[in-house]
Amino acid sequence: MEGGTIYGLTAVLKNGINIVDGACAQSNFHDLPVLRMNESPKIAAYIVPSANKPSGIGEVAVPPVAPAVANAIFAATGKRLRDLPLML
Repeated sequence: MEGGTIYGLTAVLKNGINIVDGACAQSNFHDLPVLRMNESPKIAAYIVPSANKPSGIGEVAVPPVAPAVANAIFAATGKRLRDLPLML
């Protein structure tokens, strides 16, 4: 969950992936750096007790990050941002 949140924040706050001639211009993390620990907020993940069998959590943390940050910016500034990375 924490890693997924970091990847979501990276997409929201840093440069995006560029497509050039139908191919991804970034080949690995040296071209698209991930948010560093000193750039990240504190993240807390909580395990909710359940009687269900364990299953994969995967990247479920990634999709809600951008809308959450965009809504927080809207609440603070009144400005709607709709493109990633979010820029004020």
